Amino acid sequence: MRFAKKDVLDMESLSVEEIQAILDTAETLKEISTRPIKKVPTLRGKTVIHFFYEPSTRTRTSFEIAAKRLSADTVSISASTSSIAKGETLVDTAKNLEAMNPDAIVVRHRAAGAPHMLARIVEASVINAGDGMHAHPTQALLDMMTVREKKGSLAGLTVAIIGDITHSRVARSNIVGFNKMGATVILAGPPTMIPMGIETLGAAVSYHVEEAIKDADVIIVLRIQKERQHAFIFPSEREYAQCYGLTKEKLAGAKDDVLIMHPGPINRGVEIAPEVAEGPYSVILEQVTNGVAIRMALLYILLGGPR
Repeated sequence: MRFAKKDVLDMESLSVEEIQAILDTAETLKEISTRPIKKVPTLRGKTVIHFFYEPSTRTRTSFEIAAKRLSADTVSISASTSSIAKGETLVDTAKNLEAMNPDAIVVRHRAAGAPHMLARIVEASVINAGDGMHAHPTQALLDMMTVREKKGSLAGLTVAIIGDITHSRVARSNIVGFNKMGATVILAGPPTMIPMGIETLGAAVSYHVEEAIKDADVIIVLRIQKERQHAFIFPSEREYAQCYGLTKEKLAGAKDDVLIMHPGPINRGVEIAPEVAEGPYSVILEQVTNGVAIRMALLYILLGGPR
């Protein structure tokens, strides 16, 4: 299919056919990362700017690797080393970057909607690498790719998302994405970490981990995002781990072939026990591998393929 969009900003704006095309393209490109020479000339002459206002390890690194494996030139900017630190606005920064004629801008920002605003004022393709508590579409896509690889299809599966739902852009993007592809989503966590009205996105809610994971084919564990919390919304990490942490004991009530996932970074012993994170059901590192493939696919579709 022809991909008509200039930007990839959230899961809501992607159709089922577009999601399918991204996943299929990523599967094809994944093989490049296993070659002795991990590079193809597909995007030679293209320039990709990685603009990260927030800290990142997996997302930033995989975007950079993805661009370089397709032979694109890359430039990385962080807020602390840019003129943002001198008081320059995001709009002025964007217009100045646009004046240098990049082909794509990958942006992570603490403010929800920042990539959408950027996309309206620049001609370059904009990819949202996470904006506030709003959306993280590439994480949802790599999660769906990992599940599809293991399960063969997404339709008919039950996906349990456990943890700090309120502050999680990953949860919101995964709810929308998995729903579009025919899966059922159930959320679990403390009442103070599940926002009112989240059911309107298409997810059921439980306050008991054991109940949520009982019939789940996939369990996505989220960390407590202390950096986004402005008040104490749980008594202690120890109590959280006892009630909501995913342990071998809680996992005993899950399906025998359940998949355990985590977007990272992991707080071991808090939201997930080390033996579960490294256990036979875990596909956490495969998520990271597929993250490179998904981001290669998006860059290829937006910059190299037919639009």
